[in-house]
Amino acid sequence: MNRLANSCIGVLCAAVVALPFFSCAASKYPKDQYVVKIETTKGDIVVALDNDTPQHRDNFVKLVKEGFYNGVSFHRVIKNFMIQTGDPNTKDPNSKALPGTGDLGYTLPAELVPGKFHKKGALAAARMGDNVNPEKRSSASQFYIVQGEVYTPEQLEEFEMRITQQNAYQLAMQRFNEQREKLMKPEMSQEALRRIFDSLMTSEMRNVKEFHFAPEAKQAYTTVGGTPHLDNSYTVFGQVIEGIEVVDAIAAAETSQGDVPKERIEIKKMKLLNEPKLTSSKK
Repeated sequence: MNRLANSCIGVLCAAVVALPFFSCAASKYPKDQYVVKIETTKGDIVVALDNDTPQHRDNFVKLVKEGFYNGVSFHRVIKNFMIQTGDPNTKDPNSKALPGTGDLGYTLPAELVPGKFHKKGALAAARMGDNVNPEKRSSASQFYIVQGEVYTPEQLEEFEMRITQQNAYQLAMQRFNEQREKLMKPEMSQEALRRIFDSLMTSEMRNVKEFHFAPEAKQAYTTVGGTPHLDNSYTVFGQVIEGIEVVDAIAAAETSQGDVPKERIEIKKMKLLNEPKLTSSKK
């Protein structure tokens, strides 16, 4: 009887001791966020998807569930900048298509949330440039993860000044284009048009609101690093929570023309580690 009792007590004690470990495992990741494991040939990266960018979140989860990313490679890698993947053409190692040109035939509207920034480990959507994509719509499948670099406060001040100037330039160009027909005269020279634009630019520089990074962004850029020049231009929709060293390893890969890694670096599989009950972005 005592042996049986001791055995039962031992089992109960083992169960009690084990309970905290199961509890810890269950609460390891944010309960209210989708968490995705990206298994690559260089190691595993775990990302948490943001709920304030629901269209990007839901599209990414859909593609993960479909197994879309399984077998794609990292087709663009730049040390101290970012690593990019998601081109379906890269599933075929022998594809003759130019890396980075493949997509799914649709885009996503930009979800540029105030206060979000490109700190190290940020997960963001790739897209076409402003000249052909002024609405900053995102690629449906291609994304990048920021490696970036650490900046000094003085360098960030220079970025702030440049961004302010860029904002003034865009406003001046908008006003110039709105008045173009009235301004354009057969006898008007290019030099005269340039002077008109310079006048508009000067006016906008006096009136434009100066850009400043948020305190938390400055803290991140001067400690862990990031890519501040991408802020407010590309949709950030998640963050690396495990495996940042794998991002560093991929970013350090030797590359050839077009920033394509010489050694194929592949996403073997993606899978959901946490799937919260959230309201879908679909109507």
